Amino acid sequence: MNVSNLLFSWSVAKRFRKAKRSNTFVSFVSHSSTLGIGLGCFVLILLLSVMNGFEEQLRVSLLAKIPHAELIDAQGSGINVSKQQLDVYQSDSRVKHVFTLNKSSGLLQKSGNMKAIELLGIDASYLKHKLVLDTPDNIFKQQDNALVLSSGIAESLSLTVGDKVQLLLPSITQDLSFSAPKVVNLSVVQVVSFGGELDNFLGLMDKNVLGQILSFDNTFTTIEFVMHDPFTAYNFIREIGYGFPQPVFMSDWTRTHGHLYQDIQLVRVVVYIALALVICVASFNIVSSLVMLVKEKQSEIAILKTMGANERTLSLIFIIQGFYNGVVGATLGCGLGVILAIYLSDVIMVIQDKTGLTFLEDGIYFVDFLPSKIILSDVLFTFSIATSLSVLATIYPARKAANISPANALH
Repeated sequence: MNVSNLLFSWSVAKRFRKAKRSNTFVSFVSHSSTLGIGLGCFVLILLLSVMNGFEEQLRVSLLAKIPHAELIDAQGSGINVSKQQLDVYQSDSRVKHVFTLNKSSGLLQKSGNMKAIELLGIDASYLKHKLVLDTPDNIFKQQDNALVLSSGIAESLSLTVGDKVQLLLPSITQDLSFSAPKVVNLSVVQVVSFGGELDNFLGLMDKNVLGQILSFDNTFTTIEFVMHDPFTAYNFIREIGYGFPQPVFMSDWTRTHGHLYQDIQLVRVVVYIALALVICVASFNIVSSLVMLVKEKQSEIAILKTMGANERTLSLIFIIQGFYNGVVGATLGCGLGVILAIYLSDVIMVIQDKTGLTFLEDGIYFVDFLPSKIILSDVLFTFSIATSLSVLATIYPARKAANISPANALH
């Protein structure tokens, strides 16, 4: 089709569109299709931006604090690993940091109240490169048996900085019989917030102090790996775990917190399907409006045929009509969706301040605000889907217009 035919189809489509406004019902159906496509694109862009925001916060907030991959002692005697072997792990291009840690689970007791805790024995390097907390490097040297406590546990036991608390650790016996727990007195030197569910069970101690309490000399309970890309952790930990010289448990973040990422991906798919169907339904209105327009303009179409307009030119007139509806709706919907997504976090905070409502409770979710992140590919894909469905919706009306017989239409 040459340019002159295209321009002719475009000019006729504009005339039909202006004439369509005189028919109130046809105009209403046409505008409702544009509005439906715009609304579908608007909600889809907004929800995808929220899903992208949650995924980014999962990486930034949660994966910054939880282990990406771990080798865990399986015999109770600790992991014996040389510095040379740790250097080999560190030289792997996928690995950002390697840390040796001591971990233990127990109970904190204060004034008859108890709270489960997972103790993490760390050093200054781990505090600096992994947790990145507002904590002095010498925090564990301020007092004997110093304990940095998460805010959730501190609140549950009414603990503040300077308080003394008892730690109860299970005693392991060879015959698996019950024995009195090991009791250690600790001093709370700082209360911090790790974010999300970590605030409800995590505590920090000096690695060597916790190792002495656990009776480990020059061995460790855990080797932790921080990956450049956390999504490589699953394969990496199995590669080195199967060849490790002593029995160990292998663990990675997809096993402990992978459900959060899977939930985000599931919601993303459901949102895409549901709102794509909304756009499809809106496109059906394009079919309806164009069929009615063809019926109304069949005499004009017949005249155009008698003047030499071929079927391709006539089809293109109505394809342009539907494409126009789709482009207008998709442009408005995507544009408004992008604008609101940019300011969504601020808008939600204003709503929370004005109404007193809390959408994401701190300590339950790994973020306490509604994140949003726009990805250009999502916007382009949504726009393409909307316009493509709009064009597909014009096929039947366009063919119906091309097949009109001038003899029957003008009798």
